[in-house]
Amino acid sequence: MPHQYTRETAAEGVEAALKLLEGRWKLVILFHLFGGRVLRFSDLERAIPAVSQKMLIQQLRQLENDGIVRRIVHHQVPPKVEYCLTDWGQALCPALDALLTWAGQRGESPNPDNCPPSGMQIGHPDDRSDAGPPAGS
Repeated sequence: MPHQYTRETAAEGVEAALKLLEGRWKLVILFHLFGGRVLRFSDLERAIPAVSQKMLIQQLRQLENDGIVRRIVHHQVPPKVEYCLTDWGQALCPALDALLTWAGQRGESPNPDNCPPSGMQIGHPDDRSDAGPPAGS
């Protein structure tokens, strides 16, 4: 059964999710790791040449601490460290694809004020027709 959100809890949940993805390079890192790719730190450095080593390390650590990225250390000489997405991190792919599709639709609608009904399970109990009579009736 889907979780029932109020407008407030839905907004808080989305805000918390977006905070996990805040950071100049986090989304770029994620898109490089989607699809089950396992990349060494040096591969990520080459794939994202504009990021500094310090910033890449910082963003990867944050993603790891948030449970989105897994850091795999191979104890060998020279040291080998690889990064991949956790299952939870990989589950972001469809959500980000949907967000990308949504962003691409901007300006396509002839009437931007036309708001079709949403399929989301958001609403205050008083907004539902099955909520019954108001208290005190």
